[in-house]
Amino acid sequence: MHEQRSHFISAAAAILAVIAGLGPGRAVAAQEPRPNVILILADDLGFGDIGAFGQRITRTPHLDQMAREGMIFTQFYPGAAVCAPTRSVLMTGLHTGHARVRDNFSQAHGDRVPLESGDVTMAEVLKQAGYTTGLVGKWGLGEAGTSGEPRRQGFDFFYGFLNQRHAHTHYPAKLWRNETEEPLPGNEGNQRNTYAGDRFSEEALDFIERSRSQPFFLYLAYTAPHLEWVPPADSLAEYRGRIPENEPFLAHSNYYAQPTPRAAYAAMITRLDRDVGRLFARLRELDLARNTLVVFTSDNGAHATGGVADFFRSNGGLRGYKNQLYEGGIRTPMIAHWPALIQPGTVVSTPVAGWDLLATFSELAGGRIPPGIDGRSLVPALAGRTLPERDTLYWETPVGGFWQAVRFGDFKAIRPGWEKPVEVYDLSVDAAERNNLASRRPDLVKRAEKAFSSERTNTPHWPLPQKSASRPGK
Repeated sequence: MHEQRSHFISAAAAILAVIAGLGPGRAVAAQEPRPNVILILADDLGFGDIGAFGQRITRTPHLDQMAREGMIFTQFYPGAAVCAPTRSVLMTGLHTGHARVRDNFSQAHGDRVPLESGDVTMAEVLKQAGYTTGLVGKWGLGEAGTSGEPRRQGFDFFYGFLNQRHAHTHYPAKLWRNETEEPLPGNEGNQRNTYAGDRFSEEALDFIERSRSQPFFLYLAYTAPHLEWVPPADSLAEYRGRIPENEPFLAHSNYYAQPTPRAAYAAMITRLDRDVGRLFARLRELDLARNTLVVFTSDNGAHATGGVADFFRSNGGLRGYKNQLYEGGIRTPMIAHWPALIQPGTVVSTPVAGWDLLATFSELAGGRIPPGIDGRSLVPALAGRTLPERDTLYWETPVGGFWQAVRFGDFKAIRPGWEKPVEVYDLSVDAAERNNLASRRPDLVKRAEKAFSSERTNTPHWPLPQKSASRPGK
């Protein structure tokens, strides 16, 4: 085992040695062992919801510090406009034209679609490369007893929600620890005393502590600030009465009512930020901060419910929200922090995507990048190099009768519904997608229609629709 680990370290050192050729300030990176990797995923956090990306109301001091000390990506696309498919994209490196999971429910059958045993996940790749792998938070890619269970998909440890609908409450009666459900104290019946986000943070810190002696991968998938908007009282107190409210959020489905939804939304984000700060503090205490790559992002854009996102400008001036393929639904903040390599205060404006992270982490771990994935490694960008332009970025979603979008360089084409005409936007001058160029650029409309066919494969769960159809809600 020692010889195997030495081999992996040598392979990673060789990669970093190439990177170190960028200049004397980076040469030290070649002497570092392989980095630990932590991927933090927020839930329904919009592009403009943190200070480093323009937020002026909600406090996010720890994420802002992470951005100052690291690298921000201003054109990052996590993978989809809704929960489960984004998580599938992140884990497998396949965009939604090829992914196993392309919506929260099967387009053809209406049931949930788990990952299968033949799917190669980020956790499996890093585990094979000698990493200890842990998942804390929301999974959404396989129910209990299915092939999609986390520990059947490469994770050594799991704590959290299997089912994304169960994650609609932040005070569940139970959470999963590996294959066993554990009660949360004080949450029996309608009691709401233990906030799931707090448990996630504690479990994440414990995982880091016990995994510190070897390279580890932690996927920390928080459920904030997704509805329901019910943060703990001490966090809500910071904003309640200090933010003007419009109307209360009324209870419906399995969401609790919230008389001060704006204050609650801000409080949940600030509490999430606090927990990111706790994580960095623990890394420093354990002398792990220098050689740990921490990536923070969100699964999709902000939810439009109750105008809360409009009040905070959660989409950062971009058009659209969660469930839509306009930029506000699929572009999210991303920050990368790794003192051993990343130059502080770096901004990357090249379009990159969630399906790139598997290749990135695999390369850094000295692992084998799975053949046939849609992603590419972002290691050159982390090292300060310019990424080459890619031919296409592709998205699809069954929402609204089946949407598709494709990006060619600065141009993006979108068909907002199966029977709708294609729209074209030049994002270099129109990131808000207000000026439809389709009538002036029939060449791009034609190119997009070709890509809409070539960039996807039909599966039994995801056939092309014959006509517009409704979909189950999240």
